[in-house]
Amino acid sequence: MTKFRSSLLAVLGLAALALPVAAASAQTAASSPAWPTRPVRFIIPLGPGSGADITARLIGDKLSTKWGQPVVVENKPGGDAIVAINAVIGAADDHVLLFAPASTFTAHPLLHEKLPYKPDDMVPIARVTNTLIALGVPAELGVSTVKELAAKIKAEPGKLNYASVTGANDLLFAAFLKTENLDMAKVPYKDPVTAINDLAENRIQSFVGAYAIMRPRVQQGKVKVIALTNAEHAAALNDIPTAREAGYKSLELDGLVGLLGPKGMALAIRQKIAADIKAVVSDPEINSKLAATGQVVNPGTPEEFDAALKDQSQKVVDIGKVLGIKAAQ
Repeated sequence: MTKFRSSLLAVLGLAALALPVAAASAQTAASSPAWPTRPVRFIIPLGPGSGADITARLIGDKLSTKWGQPVVVENKPGGDAIVAINAVIGAADDHVLLFAPASTFTAHPLLHEKLPYKPDDMVPIARVTNTLIALGVPAELGVSTVKELAAKIKAEPGKLNYASVTGANDLLFAAFLKTENLDMAKVPYKDPVTAINDLAENRIQSFVGAYAIMRPRVQQGKVKVIALTNAEHAAALNDIPTAREAGYKSLELDGLVGLLGPKGMALAIRQKIAADIKAVVSDPEINSKLAATGQVVNPGTPEEFDAALKDQSQKVVDIGKVLGIKAAQ
């Protein structure tokens, strides 16, 4: 864990990603320009097939019709989501937005000594869904529960491998290993789909990430999901326990997904986008499609997304404490 050299105090600053919306509340729809006036771009920090990618494309298609402008989804994986974040910040355009799991950036202060962006360079637009985050293992590994996985890791210290692509999920599993006194090697991946392929072939033995990208391999009988990290039990996957239900609270973290924009983006526009997204995901057809891909529809306003980001930031602080990450000297 020596690579995690950043300050816990810096994590607290991450909540500043959420704009103090009250200060901008004087903005009104009447004073804001018409939006959108040209194509909208959703920048995704993960590759095709990820939970956020699937959600963005389903919602974007409906929003295109609603807005009368194309919604283009662009995948910019790599760089621990910094490539995608820089693309949004660099564009400085309220038609170029970040569609991302919060877990891709809430852990940045723990993972990077110096970030190329400031906490207030982005503002919250809308909470969209909670991705079902799964702990998957190769079917041929022969384990069916978290307890059995822990026992196998303990019996073979240092011989098994794990992976996770997004920052907070990565730290979450590392904290679980430390809490349970387990020795497992991490294998870095740029693309979660590649990691899942290796999981299916037992080249790695655990992966924490969106259920959506595991589902095809689960259906093939190559991958087994033994727990979900989400706080709430998922009705769509009723036979899979949450980590807490399995007796491992240290593996609990929600898969918050939302939309962020560049600083200075008008509150009225952000509220409009949030309302339009809520209308789209409330459609039974879209709702059922998202549920089938491991998403729990959970739309929210800029203010609600602000609160959710603060909550996850605090959980990241707690994870950092477990890992023993020291404050900057």
